[in-house]
Amino acid sequence: MNTINETHYNFPGQKSVYKGKVREVYNINDELLVMIATDRLSAFDVIMPRQIPFKGQILNQIATKMMNDTSDIVPNWLIANPDANVAVGHLCEPFKVEMVIRGYLSGHAAREYKAGKRLLCGVEMPEGLKENDKFPEPIITPSTKEDNGEHDEDISREDILAKGIVSKEDYLVLEDYTRKLFKRGIELAAKRDLILVDTKYEFGKTKEGKIVLIDEIHTPDSSRYFYADGYQERQNKGEAQKQLSKEFVRQWLIENGFQGKDGQQIPEMSDDKILEISNRYIELFEQITGEKFVKANTDNVLKRIENNVLQFLS
Repeated sequence: MNTINETHYNFPGQKSVYKGKVREVYNINDELLVMIATDRLSAFDVIMPRQIPFKGQILNQIATKMMNDTSDIVPNWLIANPDANVAVGHLCEPFKVEMVIRGYLSGHAAREYKAGKRLLCGVEMPEGLKENDKFPEPIITPSTKEDNGEHDEDISREDILAKGIVSKEDYLVLEDYTRKLFKRGIELAAKRDLILVDTKYEFGKTKEGKIVLIDEIHTPDSSRYFYADGYQERQNKGEAQKQLSKEFVRQWLIENGFQGKDGQQIPEMSDDKILEISNRYIELFEQITGEKFVKANTDNVLKRIENNVLQFLS
């Protein structure tokens, strides 16, 4: 199956291209950004050697739907989706922080808690919690946004302000938007019998100085979902929660001796494992959106994307 590993386009008016972990972003005339969602798979801030069929389409289409479903409460960068793997939006200057918000003690927070830490990004976590317990109130635990592929690092609100990474005035807006988006995300998830456990949001500033939501939102790569049905019963019994997120990939990597640390080797993914991951992503799409996933034609996927973007730009 044809997958998208990387792209090498030269669109009219193209000023530059930025290649992130899983997305490639083309600057058109310092006005538009053409964001292409590849099929690359990243875990523990490391890009895996093999791509996952349809992963880029899935993430792009979930993010687009969620942007549209939240645009009434928080402005976003999105203008159009000329292709299944492409989003086009306003050029923004990204803030150098990711706004992570957590409603439950899960994932990274749970691993820190298990290690005996009770302070995460300057926010205190209550004593006596079990993994996957709900916090009394959602907590915001930001991380740095590194351009050079380095690991993102936890950072407190105090350090963000003290280091001048974000002004206080802007940071208050980021916090407000983060809480509003998370509240809406919880409501949208509940309609699908899901619990939005935690997620991250990225923001940027337009040339006019407007703060907007950018990048992906409420996707399985940026968010963690639990099935609501049976959640409390599983907690009471001390059982693992049934999840909808990329955590199943992380857990498989951990079981095979990889957490992105120096000296560790990425385990080989067989064809069957790649297909299993692709099918899980399709399941995630259908559960999160309530829509049937329609696979885009991948006979010549790079040419398809190019033609659709050129048609839009013209």
